[in-house]
Amino acid sequence: MANVLTLTTPLMRQTVGFDRFNDMFEQLMTAGEGFDNYPPYNIEKHGEDHYRITMAVAGFTMEDLNIVLHDGVLSVTGAVKEKAEDAGVQVLHRGIAARAFQRTFRLADYIQVTDAALEDGLLTIHLVREVPEEKKPRTILINGDGANGKAGAKKTKS
Repeated sequence: MANVLTLTTPLMRQTVGFDRFNDMFEQLMTAGEGFDNYPPYNIEKHGEDHYRITMAVAGFTMEDLNIVLHDGVLSVTGAVKEKAEDAGVQVLHRGIAARAFQRTFRLADYIQVTDAALEDGLLTIHLVREVPEEKKPRTILINGDGANGKAGAKKTKS
């Protein structure tokens, strides 16, 4: 069991800002129980605070896709609307998957979606980490005059 936890630690460093440890642990434990890998996706880190999710959604149009961010969970759903069959067209092989899907990503604190685009069958979602100023670390100056915590205190002779 310790080996499983050790193996997930490097993965956690690679996915900072997205999946939390508990979600990753649950995915490892349920990997053999109907794991669905559709549609395929990439998660990329661009710089310190910029991320991008790219999903392969060939066969879907913008009207077929829906992206919702709620309580730190990004949900991407897709369902192809019924199309009227063209008269005289017979599909001999249907290899482009167009089944409905829902893919969710748990986002870390302060991650926001900036925009999304669909181009050449790839849905690209841009994210950025925007930490408020009051939450950022700040440096505290240390006084070295021996005043026991009293800044600028002077010693006097009696």
